[in-house]
Amino acid sequence: MPDFKAFGESIGVSFANLELLIEALTHRSYINEHKSAKSHNERLEFLGDAVLELATTRFLFDKYPEKPEGELTAYRAALVNTFSIADAADALGVNDMLLLSKGEKKDTGRARKIILANAFEAIVGAIYLDQGYEAAEAFIAKNLYAKIEDVIKAKSYQDAKSRFQEASQDKKGITPHYKTMGEVGPDHDKHFTVGVYLGADEIARGEGKSKQEAEQSAAQNALDKTGW
Repeated sequence: MPDFKAFGESIGVSFANLELLIEALTHRSYINEHKSAKSHNERLEFLGDAVLELATTRFLFDKYPEKPEGELTAYRAALVNTFSIADAADALGVNDMLLLSKGEKKDTGRARKIILANAFEAIVGAIYLDQGYEAAEAFIAKNLYAKIEDVIKAKSYQDAKSRFQEASQDKKGITPHYKTMGEVGPDHDKHFTVGVYLGADEIARGEGKSKQEAEQSAAQNALDKTGW
């Protein structure tokens, strides 16, 4: 079993109730194989997502007083998307602390990114319950806010589908189209794979919790692959 107390201290949080941190790092799949485990992290993820949205919204509101609502919304979406917070979780060493089923442990691709992002949100929720909003916001500030400069520099806040469409029409004279390649999971936890095409040629694929998210992921992967 991982040393959760040491991990909490390594991320700058001394939990009064260590069970909250353990819950935040427990994936649903682990419960299925370990009946003695108490609970998984989906409720904490739900709570942490709300705290994360509020904290980043206030940060951006204060940092960019001249920016309109639409642009701030785009900044926030890029700052707290799956890849951004998964990278933040990975940098903290969350991947080594996750309680997963044997099957989930083998997956190191996109699915693991989603698990890491969910765990980051769950940790935020755990900190909020254990120590209040200010502590949770301080954790978010330390691990996410600095990313905003890169977001703006790379223009990753812009809609990836729109950017790829503009580039495709400009460089190839073709409008991209999208096809759903796969759909798995129960209704409350769907996972989609979508391909983006120029004519008959598949350029890239993307995944997400909705078709829209998967299309955005596919478009971003296509931009990365083509260098557009």
